[in-house]
Amino acid sequence: MSNSILTIHGATVLYKAQQAFENLSFNWKTGENWAVIGDSGWELTTFIETLRGNTVISRGEVHRPFAQAYVQEKTEAGEVHSFRDLIAYVSQKYEFKNRSHIQNFYFQQRFNSSESEETATVREYLLEVTPKVVGPWTLENVAKLLRLEALLDKSILKLSNGETRRLAIALGLMHQPHIYLMDQPMTGLDVRSREEFGTIIQEISKSGVQVLLTTSGNEIPDGITHVAKISKSGLAGRWTKEDYHQSGGKETNIPAWDWDLLQSLLPQDRELLKAPIVLRNVRIKYGDKVILKDVNWEVKAGEKWLLKGKNGSGKSTLISLLIGENPQAYSQNFWLFGRKRGTGESIWDVKRPTGFVAPELSRYFPANQTCRKVILSGLFDTMGLFKKVSPEQEELANQWIRLFNLEPLQHTVIQRLSLEHQRWTLLARALIKQPQLLILDEASQGMDEFQRRLFKETVQRVCEGCSISLIYVSHYEEDVPDAVGKVLELRS
Repeated sequence: MSNSILTIHGATVLYKAQQAFENLSFNWKTGENWAVIGDSGWELTTFIETLRGNTVISRGEVHRPFAQAYVQEKTEAGEVHSFRDLIAYVSQKYEFKNRSHIQNFYFQQRFNSSESEETATVREYLLEVTPKVVGPWTLENVAKLLRLEALLDKSILKLSNGETRRLAIALGLMHQPHIYLMDQPMTGLDVRSREEFGTIIQEISKSGVQVLLTTSGNEIPDGITHVAKISKSGLAGRWTKEDYHQSGGKETNIPAWDWDLLQSLLPQDRELLKAPIVLRNVRIKYGDKVILKDVNWEVKAGEKWLLKGKNGSGKSTLISLLIGENPQAYSQNFWLFGRKRGTGESIWDVKRPTGFVAPELSRYFPANQTCRKVILSGLFDTMGLFKKVSPEQEELANQWIRLFNLEPLQHTVIQRLSLEHQRWTLLARALIKQPQLLILDEASQGMDEFQRRLFKETVQRVCEGCSISLIYVSHYEEDVPDAVGKVLELRS
Protein backbone atom coordinates (compact mmCIF):
# COMPACT_ATOMS: atom_id res chain seq x y z
CA MET A 1 0.00 0.00 0.00
CA SER A 2 3.04 2.27 -0.33
CA ASN A 3 1.41 4.09 -3.26
CA SER A 4 -1.92 4.53 -1.47
CA ILE A 5 -3.20 8.05 -0.91
CA LEU A 6 -6.14 7.09 1.34
CA THR A 7 -7.20 3.81 2.97
CA ILE A 8 -10.17 2.65 5.02
CA HIS A 9 -9.93 -0.70 6.79
CA GLY A 10 -12.75 -2.62 8.48
CA ALA A 11 -14.59 0.52 9.50
CA THR A 12 -17.95 0.73 11.24
CA VAL A 13 -19.17 4.20 10.30
CA LEU A 14 -21.80 6.36 12.00
CA TYR A 15 -23.18 9.53 10.46
CA LYS A 16 -25.71 11.83 12.15
CA ALA A 17 -26.24 9.23 14.87
CA GLN A 18 -27.07 6.46 12.37
CA GLN A 19 -24.90 3.50 11.42
CA ALA A 20 -24.11 3.73 7.72
CA PHE A 21 -21.49 1.03 7.11
CA GLU A 22 -20.60 -2.09 9.06
CA ASN A 23 -17.33 -3.26 7.54
CA LEU A 24 -16.09 -0.66 5.08
CA SER A 25 -12.69 -1.12 3.44
CA PHE A 26 -11.35 0.98 0.57
CA ASN A 27 -7.92 1.60 -0.92
CA TRP A 28 -7.34 4.64 -3.14
CA LYS A 29 -4.02 4.55 -4.99
CA THR A 30 -1.95 7.14 -6.81
CA GLY A 31 -3.21 7.73 -10.33
CA GLU A 32 -6.74 6.45 -9.70
CA ASN A 33 -9.91 8.50 -10.22
CA TRP A 34 -12.98 6.86 -8.71
CA ALA A 35 -16.71 6.84 -9.38
CA VAL A 36 -18.65 5.51 -6.40
CA ILE A 37 -22.15 4.15 -6.95
CA GLY A 38 -24.79 2.63 -4.68
CA ASP A 39 -28.49 2.19 -4.02
CA SER A 40 -28.78 4.97 -1.44
CA GLY A 41 -27.97 8.63 -1.94
CA TRP A 42 -27.54 8.99 1.82
CA GLU A 43 -24.91 6.22 1.87
CA LEU A 44 -23.02 7.83 -1.02
CA THR A 45 -22.92 11.15 0.79
CA THR A 46 -21.84 9.40 3.99
CA PHE A 47 -18.97 7.71 2.15
CA ILE A 48 -17.64 11.08 1.00
CA GLU A 49 -18.09 12.54 4.47
CA THR A 50 -16.01 9.64 5.80
CA LEU A 51 -13.18 10.54 3.45
CA ARG A 52 -13.49 14.14 4.68
CA GLY A 53 -13.27 13.05 8.32
CA ASN A 54 -16.82 14.10 9.20
CA THR A 55 -18.18 10.74 10.40
CA VAL A 56 -17.61 8.69 13.56
CA ILE A 57 -15.46 5.57 13.14
CA SER A 58 -16.44 3.29 16.02
CA ARG A 59 -14.32 0.38 14.75
CA GLY A 60 -11.58 0.13 12.14
CA GLU A 61 -9.37 2.94 10.88
CA VAL A 62 -8.83 5.54 8.19
CA HIS A 63 -5.38 6.64 6.96
CA ARG A 64 -4.61 9.60 4.71
CA PRO A 65 -1.05 9.26 3.35
CA PHE A 66 -1.72 12.01 0.78
CA ALA A 67 -1.50 14.58 3.61
CA GLN A 68 1.34 13.05 5.63
CA ALA A 69 4.17 15.27 4.35
CA TYR A 70 2.01 18.42 4.58
CA VAL A 71 0.91 17.66 8.14
CA GLN A 72 4.49 16.96 9.22
CA GLU A 73 5.77 20.18 7.65
CA LYS A 74 3.08 22.32 9.30
CA THR A 75 3.50 20.60 12.64
CA GLU A 76 7.24 21.26 12.66
CA ALA A 77 6.57 24.90 11.74
CA GLY A 78 4.04 25.22 14.56
CA GLU A 79 1.28 26.27 12.17
CA VAL A 80 -2.41 25.41 12.44
CA HIS A 81 -3.27 22.80 9.83
CA SER A 82 -5.51 19.91 8.81
CA PHE A 83 -5.48 17.25 6.13
CA ARG A 84 -8.66 19.00 4.94
CA ASP A 85 -6.48 21.85 3.66
CA LEU A 86 -5.60 19.57 0.73
CA ILE A 87 -9.17 18.48 -0.07
CA ALA A 88 -11.70 20.25 -2.28
CA TYR A 89 -15.32 19.25 -1.92
CA VAL A 90 -18.46 19.91 -3.95
CA SER A 91 -21.69 19.21 -2.10
CA GLN A 92 -25.16 18.90 -3.58
CA LYS A 93 -26.24 21.50 -1.04
CA TYR A 94 -24.26 24.40 -2.49
CA GLU A 95 -25.63 27.64 -1.04
CA PHE A 96 -25.33 31.29 -1.96
CA LYS A 97 -23.94 33.76 0.55
CA ASN A 98 -24.27 37.53 0.52
CA ARG A 99 -21.35 39.91 0.98
CA SER A 100 -21.59 39.48 4.74
CA HIS A 101 -21.27 35.69 4.30
CA ILE A 102 -24.78 35.13 5.62
CA GLN A 103 -26.96 32.77 3.60
CA ASN A 104 -30.30 34.45 4.16
CA PHE A 105 -31.86 34.99 0.75
CA TYR A 106 -35.51 34.40 0.13
CA PHE A 107 -36.68 32.75 -3.09
CA GLN A 108 -37.94 35.87 -4.86
CA GLN A 109 -34.53 37.55 -4.62
CA ARG A 110 -33.26 35.37 -7.48
CA PHE A 111 -35.49 37.35 -9.84
CA ASN A 112 -35.27 40.85 -8.36
CA SER A 113 -32.41 42.75 -9.99
CA SER A 114 -32.09 45.24 -7.12
CA GLU A 115 -31.12 42.44 -4.76
CA SER A 116 -28.04 41.50 -6.78
CA GLU A 117 -26.05 44.29 -5.10
CA GLU A 118 -26.08 42.20 -1.92
CA THR A 119 -24.26 39.33 -3.60
CA ALA A 120 -20.76 39.01 -5.00
CA THR A 121 -20.09 38.50 -8.67
CA VAL A 122 -18.66 35.22 -9.91
CA ARG A 123 -15.24 36.88 -10.19
CA GLU A 124 -15.37 38.24 -6.62
CA TYR A 125 -16.58 34.94 -5.23
CA LEU A 126 -13.74 32.99 -6.81
CA LEU A 127 -11.10 35.53 -5.74
CA GLU A 128 -12.26 35.32 -2.12
CA VAL A 129 -10.67 31.86 -1.85
CA THR A 130 -7.44 31.82 0.19
CA PRO A 131 -5.77 28.43 -0.42
CA LYS A 132 -3.45 26.94 2.18
CA VAL A 133 -1.05 25.66 -0.47
CA VAL A 134 0.34 26.85 -3.80
CA GLY A 135 -1.17 25.29 -6.91
CA PRO A 136 -1.72 25.67 -10.64
CA TRP A 137 -5.30 26.95 -10.68
CA THR A 138 -5.85 30.62 -11.50
CA LEU A 139 -9.04 32.59 -12.06
CA GLU A 140 -8.33 32.57 -15.80
CA ASN A 141 -7.80 28.84 -16.31
CA VAL A 142 -10.61 27.89 -13.93
CA ALA A 143 -13.05 30.19 -15.73
CA LYS A 144 -11.99 28.79 -19.11
CA LEU A 145 -12.32 25.15 -18.02
CA LEU A 146 -15.77 25.62 -16.47
CA ARG A 147 -17.10 28.02 -19.14
CA LEU A 148 -17.49 30.88 -16.65
CA GLU A 149 -15.68 33.59 -18.64
CA ALA A 150 -18.92 35.24 -19.80
CA LEU A 151 -20.33 35.04 -16.26
CA LEU A 152 -17.45 36.58 -14.28
CA ASP A 153 -19.20 39.91 -13.73
CA LYS A 154 -22.62 38.37 -13.10
CA SER A 155 -24.14 38.29 -9.62
CA ILE A 156 -24.13 34.75 -8.25
CA LEU A 157 -27.78 35.29 -7.33
CA LYS A 158 -28.58 35.41 -11.05
CA LEU A 159 -26.96 32.11 -12.00
CA SER A 160 -29.01 29.17 -13.24
CA ASN A 161 -28.81 25.85 -11.39
CA GLY A 162 -26.31 24.49 -13.90
CA GLU A 163 -24.19 27.64 -13.80
CA THR A 164 -24.18 27.44 -10.01
CA ARG A 165 -22.92 23.86 -10.22
CA ARG A 166 -20.07 24.90 -12.51
CA LEU A 167 -19.18 27.73 -10.13
CA ALA A 168 -19.08 25.31 -7.20
CA ILE A 169 -16.61 23.08 -9.06
CA ALA A 170 -14.48 26.11 -9.98
CA LEU A 171 -14.50 27.26 -6.36
CA GLY A 172 -13.05 23.91 -5.29
CA LEU A 173 -10.21 24.18 -7.79
CA MET A 174 -9.26 27.62 -6.46
CA HIS A 175 -8.39 25.89 -3.16
CA GLN A 176 -5.51 24.13 -5.02
CA PRO A 177 -6.48 20.66 -3.77
CA HIS A 178 -4.51 17.42 -3.90
CA ILE A 179 -7.71 15.38 -3.98
CA TYR A 180 -11.14 16.52 -5.13
CA LEU A 181 -14.33 14.94 -3.73
CA MET A 182 -17.62 15.55 -5.56
CA ASP A 183 -21.07 14.43 -4.45
CA GLN A 184 -23.25 13.89 -7.57
CA PRO A 185 -21.46 16.72 -9.46
CA MET A 186 -23.40 16.24 -12.72
CA THR A 187 -26.70 16.99 -11.03
CA GLY A 188 -28.38 19.97 -12.69
CA LEU A 189 -26.07 20.03 -15.73
CA ASP A 190 -27.56 20.12 -19.22
CA VAL A 191 -26.68 17.53 -21.87
CA ARG A 192 -23.76 19.55 -23.25
CA SER A 193 -22.28 20.15 -19.80
CA ARG A 194 -22.60 16.47 -18.86
CA GLU A 195 -20.84 15.46 -22.08
CA GLU A 196 -18.06 17.96 -21.32
CA PHE A 197 -17.70 16.79 -17.73
CA GLY A 198 -15.31 13.99 -18.69
CA THR A 199 -12.99 16.57 -20.23
CA ILE A 200 -13.14 18.58 -17.01
CA ILE A 201 -12.15 15.49 -15.00
CA GLN A 202 -9.27 14.79 -17.37
CA GLU A 203 -7.96 18.37 -17.15
CA ILE A 204 -8.20 18.34 -13.36
CA SER A 205 -6.33 15.04 -13.29
CA LYS A 206 -3.58 16.35 -15.59
CA SER A 207 -2.83 19.04 -13.00
CA GLY A 208 -2.02 16.33 -10.44
CA VAL A 209 -5.36 16.38 -8.63
CA GLN A 210 -7.04 13.01 -8.02
CA VAL A 211 -10.81 12.86 -8.19
CA LEU A 212 -13.49 10.78 -6.47
CA LEU A 213 -17.14 11.38 -7.22
CA THR A 214 -20.48 9.78 -6.50
CA THR A 215 -22.82 9.21 -9.42
CA SER A 216 -25.33 6.80 -10.90
CA GLY A 217 -24.21 3.54 -12.47
CA ASN A 218 -25.19 4.62 -15.97
CA GLU A 219 -23.34 7.93 -15.85
CA ILE A 220 -19.61 7.28 -15.43
CA PRO A 221 -17.71 10.20 -17.04
CA ASP A 222 -14.49 10.05 -19.00
CA GLY A 223 -11.41 10.54 -16.85
CA ILE A 224 -12.64 8.02 -14.28
CA THR A 225 -10.39 4.95 -14.02
CA HIS A 226 -12.18 2.84 -11.37
CA VAL A 227 -15.71 2.18 -10.10
CA ALA A 228 -16.76 1.07 -6.61
CA LYS A 229 -20.20 0.08 -5.35
CA ILE A 230 -21.01 0.51 -1.69
CA SER A 231 -23.74 -0.88 0.56
CA LYS A 232 -24.45 -1.00 4.28
CA SER A 233 -22.16 -3.99 4.64
CA GLY A 234 -19.25 -2.15 3.06
CA LEU A 235 -17.70 -2.38 -0.38
CA ALA A 236 -20.04 -4.43 -2.60
CA GLY A 237 -17.76 -4.43 -5.64
CA ARG A 238 -14.89 -2.69 -7.38
CA TRP A 239 -13.88 -2.65 -11.04
CA THR A 240 -11.75 -0.84 -13.52
CA LYS A 241 -14.01 1.38 -15.58
CA GLU A 242 -13.65 -0.94 -18.59
CA ASP A 243 -14.53 -4.07 -16.58
CA TYR A 244 -17.53 -2.32 -15.03
CA HIS A 245 -19.01 -1.44 -18.40
CA GLN A 246 -18.56 -5.05 -19.54
CA SER A 247 -20.03 -6.69 -16.43
CA GLY A 248 -22.21 -4.08 -14.73
CA GLY A 249 -25.94 -4.69 -14.97
CA LYS A 250 -28.88 -2.45 -14.22
CA GLU A 251 -31.59 -3.20 -11.69
CA THR A 252 -34.94 -4.17 -13.13
CA ASN A 253 -37.09 -3.97 -10.00
CA ILE A 254 -40.06 -1.61 -10.27
CA PRO A 255 -40.39 0.74 -7.26
CA ALA A 256 -43.81 1.41 -5.76
CA TRP A 257 -45.75 3.31 -3.11
CA ASP A 258 -49.29 2.53 -1.97
CA TRP A 259 -50.83 3.64 -5.26
CA ASP A 260 -54.39 3.25 -3.94
CA LEU A 261 -53.58 5.73 -1.17
CA LEU A 262 -52.13 8.16 -3.71
CA GLN A 263 -55.27 7.89 -5.84
CA SER A 264 -57.47 8.65 -2.82
CA LEU A 265 -55.51 11.87 -2.21
CA LEU A 266 -55.95 13.20 -5.74
CA PRO A 267 -58.94 15.34 -6.80
CA GLN A 268 -61.72 13.37 -8.47
CA ASP A 269 -63.99 14.56 -11.31
CA ARG A 270 -62.70 18.13 -11.12
CA GLU A 271 -64.02 20.58 -13.67
CA LEU A 272 -61.28 21.78 -16.00
CA LEU A 273 -60.84 25.55 -15.93
CA LYS A 274 -59.48 27.87 -18.60
CA ALA A 275 -55.99 27.46 -20.03
CA PRO A 276 -53.62 27.70 -17.06
CA ILE A 277 -50.91 29.51 -19.07
CA VAL A 278 -51.03 31.90 -22.03
CA LEU A 279 -47.92 33.95 -22.94
CA ARG A 280 -47.82 36.51 -25.74
CA ASN A 281 -44.44 37.91 -26.81
CA VAL A 282 -43.06 37.77 -23.27
CA ARG A 283 -39.69 39.51 -22.99
CA ILE A 284 -37.60 39.64 -19.79
CA LYS A 285 -34.28 41.44 -19.44
CA TYR A 286 -31.89 42.36 -16.64
CA GLY A 287 -29.95 45.47 -17.55
CA ASP A 288 -28.79 44.97 -21.13
CA LYS A 289 -29.08 41.17 -21.05
CA VAL A 290 -32.23 39.66 -22.55
CA ILE A 291 -33.19 36.44 -20.74
CA LEU A 292 -36.47 35.66 -22.50
CA LYS A 293 -37.14 37.01 -25.99
CA ASP A 294 -40.65 37.06 -27.47
CA VAL A 295 -41.86 33.83 -25.88
CA ASN A 296 -45.30 32.67 -27.03
CA TRP A 297 -46.78 29.67 -25.24
CA GLU A 298 -50.19 28.30 -24.40
CA VAL A 299 -50.78 25.43 -22.01
CA LYS A 300 -54.33 24.12 -22.15
CA ALA A 301 -56.06 22.53 -19.17
CA GLY A 302 -54.88 18.98 -18.61
CA GLU A 303 -51.83 19.18 -20.91
CA LYS A 304 -48.46 17.82 -19.84
CA TRP A 305 -45.40 19.73 -21.07
CA LEU A 306 -41.66 19.26 -20.94
CA LEU A 307 -39.82 22.59 -20.59
CA LYS A 308 -36.24 22.19 -21.76
CA GLY A 309 -33.20 24.23 -22.70
CA LYS A 310 -29.52 24.59 -21.94
CA ASN A 311 -28.29 25.98 -18.63
CA GLY A 312 -28.88 29.73 -18.71
CA SER A 313 -31.57 29.61 -21.42
CA GLY A 314 -34.16 31.20 -19.13
CA LYS A 315 -36.14 28.22 -17.80
CA SER A 316 -36.00 29.38 -14.18
CA THR A 317 -36.92 32.93 -15.19
CA LEU A 318 -39.95 31.69 -17.12
CA ILE A 319 -41.06 29.58 -14.18
CA SER A 320 -40.65 32.57 -11.85
CA LEU A 321 -43.32 34.35 -13.90
CA LEU A 322 -45.69 31.41 -13.63
CA ILE A 323 -45.42 31.17 -9.84
CA GLY A 324 -45.70 34.91 -9.19
CA GLU A 325 -42.13 35.49 -8.05
CA ASN A 326 -40.84 37.76 -10.82
CA PRO A 327 -41.47 41.51 -10.41
CA GLN A 328 -41.36 42.03 -14.19
CA ALA A 329 -44.60 40.05 -14.54
CA TYR A 330 -46.78 43.16 -14.49
CA SER A 331 -45.27 44.59 -17.67
CA GLN A 332 -45.88 41.44 -19.71
CA ASN A 333 -48.77 40.05 -21.73
CA PHE A 334 -49.63 36.77 -20.12
CA TRP A 335 -52.55 35.12 -18.45
CA LEU A 336 -52.80 32.53 -15.68
CA PHE A 337 -56.04 30.54 -15.53
CA GLY A 338 -57.78 33.06 -17.77
CA ARG A 339 -56.76 36.14 -15.78
CA LYS A 340 -54.24 38.66 -17.10
CA ARG A 341 -51.40 39.44 -14.73
CA GLY A 342 -51.54 42.93 -13.29
CA THR A 343 -55.35 43.21 -13.19
CA GLY A 344 -55.72 43.41 -9.44
CA GLU A 345 -54.97 39.83 -8.45
CA SER A 346 -53.01 39.14 -5.27
CA ILE A 347 -49.91 36.97 -5.08
CA TRP A 348 -52.08 34.39 -3.28
CA ASP A 349 -54.51 34.31 -6.22
CA VAL A 350 -51.56 33.42 -8.43
CA LYS A 351 -50.13 30.76 -6.14
CA ARG A 352 -53.35 29.04 -5.05
CA PRO A 353 -53.98 26.87 -8.16
CA THR A 354 -50.30 25.95 -8.66
CA GLY A 355 -48.06 23.42 -6.96
CA PHE A 356 -44.33 24.01 -7.36
CA VAL A 357 -41.23 21.95 -6.58
CA ALA A 358 -37.60 22.98 -7.15
CA PRO A 359 -34.52 21.62 -5.36
CA GLU A 360 -33.45 25.03 -4.02
CA LEU A 361 -36.78 25.61 -2.26
CA SER A 362 -35.60 23.73 0.83
CA ARG A 363 -33.03 26.49 1.50
CA TYR A 364 -35.67 29.16 2.02
CA PHE A 365 -37.68 27.68 4.89
CA PRO A 366 -36.99 29.05 8.39
CA ALA A 367 -34.74 26.90 10.56
CA ASN A 368 -37.61 25.60 12.73
CA GLN A 369 -39.67 24.17 9.87
CA THR A 370 -40.01 20.41 10.18
CA CYS A 371 -40.96 17.96 7.45
CA ARG A 372 -44.59 18.01 8.73
CA LYS A 373 -44.76 21.81 8.88
CA VAL A 374 -43.32 22.16 5.39
CA ILE A 375 -45.94 19.80 3.98
CA LEU A 376 -48.76 21.63 5.77
CA SER A 377 -47.45 24.99 4.55
CA GLY A 378 -48.51 23.96 1.06
CA LEU A 379 -52.13 24.51 2.11
CA PHE A 380 -51.35 28.20 2.66
CA ASP A 381 -48.71 28.84 -0.03
CA THR A 382 -46.24 30.11 2.56
CA MET A 383 -42.56 29.25 3.06
CA GLY A 384 -43.29 27.61 6.38
CA LEU A 385 -46.27 26.97 8.67
CA PHE A 386 -47.28 30.01 10.72
CA LYS A 387 -50.88 29.32 11.71
CA LYS A 388 -52.89 26.71 13.55
CA VAL A 389 -54.28 23.95 11.35
CA SER A 390 -57.50 22.00 11.68
CA PRO A 391 -57.71 18.31 12.65
CA GLU A 392 -58.76 17.57 9.05
CA GLN A 393 -55.65 19.28 7.71
CA GLU A 394 -53.47 17.41 10.19
CA GLU A 395 -54.96 14.11 9.01
CA LEU A 396 -54.38 15.07 5.39
CA ALA A 397 -50.72 15.69 6.19
CA ASN A 398 -50.61 12.32 7.98
CA GLN A 399 -51.70 10.57 4.80
CA TRP A 400 -49.07 12.24 2.62
CA ILE A 401 -46.43 11.51 5.25
CA ARG A 402 -47.51 7.86 5.32
CA LEU A 403 -47.56 7.63 1.51
CA PHE A 404 -43.94 8.75 1.17
CA ASN A 405 -42.69 6.81 4.24
CA LEU A 406 -41.79 10.00 6.10
CA GLU A 407 -43.21 9.06 9.53
CA PRO A 408 -39.81 8.65 11.26
CA LEU A 409 -38.70 12.03 9.87
CA GLN A 410 -41.85 14.13 10.21
CA HIS A 411 -40.49 16.17 13.15
CA THR A 412 -37.01 16.63 11.63
CA VAL A 413 -36.28 20.12 10.26
CA ILE A 414 -36.10 20.11 6.49
CA GLN A 415 -32.46 21.22 6.27
CA ARG A 416 -31.43 18.09 8.21
CA LEU A 417 -33.28 15.70 5.90
CA SER A 418 -31.39 13.81 3.20
CA LEU A 419 -31.84 15.25 -0.28
CA GLU A 420 -34.17 12.45 -1.34
CA HIS A 421 -36.40 12.99 1.71
CA GLN A 422 -36.40 16.73 1.03
CA ARG A 423 -37.68 16.03 -2.48
CA TRP A 424 -40.57 13.85 -1.25
CA THR A 425 -41.42 16.45 1.39
CA LEU A 426 -41.58 19.21 -1.23
CA LEU A 427 -43.66 17.05 -3.58
CA ALA A 428 -46.14 16.35 -0.79
CA ARG A 429 -46.25 20.10 -0.04
CA ALA A 430 -47.08 20.82 -3.69
CA LEU A 431 -49.77 18.12 -3.96
CA ILE A 432 -51.50 18.46 -0.59
CA LYS A 433 -53.67 21.35 -1.84
CA GLN A 434 -54.74 19.44 -4.99
CA PRO A 435 -53.37 22.00 -7.49
CA GLN A 436 -54.69 22.44 -11.02
CA LEU A 437 -51.15 23.03 -12.33
CA LEU A 438 -48.03 21.22 -11.10
CA ILE A 439 -44.62 22.68 -11.96
CA LEU A 440 -41.64 20.39 -11.31
CA ASP A 441 -38.31 22.13 -11.89
CA GLU A 442 -35.54 19.48 -11.74
CA ALA A 443 -37.60 18.14 -8.84
CA SER A 444 -35.81 14.77 -8.52
CA GLN A 445 -32.37 16.43 -8.53
CA GLY A 446 -30.08 14.83 -5.94
CA MET A 447 -31.94 11.53 -5.80
CA ASP A 448 -30.17 8.26 -6.47
CA GLU A 449 -31.10 6.09 -9.44
CA PHE A 450 -33.74 4.06 -7.61
CA GLN A 451 -35.42 7.13 -6.13
CA ARG A 452 -35.47 8.89 -9.50
CA ARG A 453 -37.34 5.96 -11.04
CA LEU A 454 -39.79 6.05 -8.15
CA PHE A 455 -40.26 9.82 -8.55
CA LYS A 456 -40.95 9.41 -12.27
CA GLU A 457 -43.52 6.68 -11.60
CA THR A 458 -45.16 8.78 -8.88
CA VAL A 459 -45.61 11.75 -11.23
CA GLN A 460 -46.93 9.40 -13.91
CA ARG A 461 -49.53 8.05 -11.47
CA VAL A 462 -50.55 11.59 -10.49
CA CYS A 463 -51.05 12.45 -14.17
CA GLU A 464 -53.09 9.30 -14.77
CA GLY A 465 -55.15 9.73 -11.61
CA CYS A 466 -56.50 13.26 -12.11
CA SER A 467 -56.91 16.06 -14.65
CA ILE A 468 -53.87 18.04 -13.53
CA SER A 469 -51.77 20.16 -15.92
CA LEU A 470 -48.01 19.57 -15.72
CA ILE A 471 -44.86 21.55 -16.52
CA TYR A 472 -41.86 19.23 -16.15
CA VAL A 473 -38.25 20.47 -16.31
CA SER A 474 -35.41 17.99 -16.60
CA HIS A 475 -32.11 17.60 -18.43
CA TYR A 476 -32.55 13.81 -18.34
CA GLU A 477 -34.86 12.27 -20.94
CA GLU A 478 -35.10 9.07 -18.91
CA ASP A 479 -36.62 11.02 -15.99
CA VAL A 480 -39.55 12.41 -18.01
CA PRO A 481 -42.87 10.61 -17.32
CA ASP A 482 -44.60 8.97 -20.27
CA ALA A 483 -47.62 11.22 -19.71
CA VAL A 484 -45.66 14.21 -20.99
CA GLY A 485 -46.63 14.72 -24.62
CA LYS A 486 -45.63 18.30 -25.52
CA VAL A 487 -42.29 20.16 -25.51
CA LEU A 488 -41.27 23.81 -25.24
CA GLU A 489 -37.54 24.32 -25.81
CA LEU A 490 -35.91 27.63 -24.89
CA ARG A 491 -32.81 28.60 -26.85
CA SER A 492 -30.15 30.80 -25.29
